[in-house]
Amino acid sequence: MTRAADASGNGARIPVALSSASVYPLAVHDAFAVAADLGYDGVEVMVTNNQDSQDPDALRNLRERYQQPIVAIHAPTLLLTQQVWGKAWNKIVMSAAMAAEVGAATVVVHPPFRWQSGYAENFPEGIRNIMEDFGVTIAVENMYPWKVRGRETKAYLPHWDPRPLDYQHVTWDFSHAASAGVDSLAEIKLLGDRLSHVHLTDGFHTSWDDHLVPGHGQQPCAESLQHLGSSGWPGIVVAEVSTRKARGAGEREEWLGETLDFARRHLGLGAAARPAETRPRRT
Repeated sequence: MTRAADASGNGARIPVALSSASVYPLAVHDAFAVAADLGYDGVEVMVTNNQDSQDPDALRNLRERYQQPIVAIHAPTLLLTQQVWGKAWNKIVMSAAMAAEVGAATVVVHPPFRWQSGYAENFPEGIRNIMEDFGVTIAVENMYPWKVRGRETKAYLPHWDPRPLDYQHVTWDFSHAASAGVDSLAEIKLLGDRLSHVHLTDGFHTSWDDHLVPGHGQQPCAESLQHLGSSGWPGIVVAEVSTRKARGAGEREEWLGETLDFARRHLGLGAAARPAETRPRRT
């Protein structure tokens, strides 16, 4: 997507988009509506069982209706979407093809599961080839160790952590970092140019993947965004906050509005410019 200059004129502004996962269990249509209402810069589409999330024509229609660019496609590589788009490689190919069709520059994928033989062993080379075929970036997301009865079990191959592996592009998720007990600021600095995409959220090391509003957990979200905002980072920040426990649409929009304000404030962009009546506050 085209970047605008920030309010101070200091170069390009880092866009802040909304993941459709942030309105789950509502549909992808609702994500576009909320993003437009709150003043986000675009939408990341999580491919799920929702038919619109799988349909390039439907997504283009939503993009035009709500004037919200589609900044990324999140491939259906979660356990909950194992039945979507068939076999593992087909999920990546179809996600890349759809990204190219709807104008999304990035495809977010999870590391392979250990039981996905063939796919897992050839994953780094395979995603490089698909990137070349479709002209999109495929960014592998950091995950976290699974534990069964208090002991770590090896769920991913070769690992849940993309940092030491041969991936050209990485998506950094703060909630996953919290679950793994990893310091996001330190790791974002170490990733350098390999960091292509960010999922903004928060969490606690003692919990299981909370996806909290940033600033409500233990991760250095503010400091990490300040680093990205001051370093000329060329990627996109995507709010991926769980609102499943929100009490209705008002509280959902409150949480997502707070997330947008947090992101823009710490990226050095100022608060989100939205009419006061669309910015409900906690009482």
